[in-house]
Amino acid sequence: MKRFVQNDIHLLGEVHGCISRMEVLEGPRGRRTWPDYLKAQIVRESFEPGARVRDVAQRHGLAPQHLSTWRGLARQGKLDIAILEEDLPTFAALEVLDEGATGQSIPIEIEADGVIIRLGADTSATQIAEIAAAMRLAR
Repeated sequence: MKRFVQNDIHLLGEVHGCISRMEVLEGPRGRRTWPDYLKAQIVRESFEPGARVRDVAQRHGLAPQHLSTWRGLARQGKLDIAILEEDLPTFAALEVLDEGATGQSIPIEIEADGVIIRLGADTSATQIAEIAAAMRLAR
């Protein structure tokens, strides 16, 4: 019976032979499963203005094609990327004041993170919603 002996070759030491094969393993291997909330978070991040699918995928350790598949599922309504629980506001104060004794309308004030926006009482609900959305994005 023949016995095979394996010689160790150290890359930092003196090399007398040649290296026939070198294998470098990088990153997780095998099939991974992603929870829906994490998929939704990654897909939403990829839809942000200026975001690139390749960069977002690399940041989260997945193939760009995989992220593109998730984005397609989201567009078809098969992956729910609705507002995540942490995105819901915890508390919003609303004060309703009566018109002044002079009959003048009281202006609308929106305050968030130390910023106060004052609007006329005749401002439309659509415009108020747009301003609130812009303030949310700015945070």
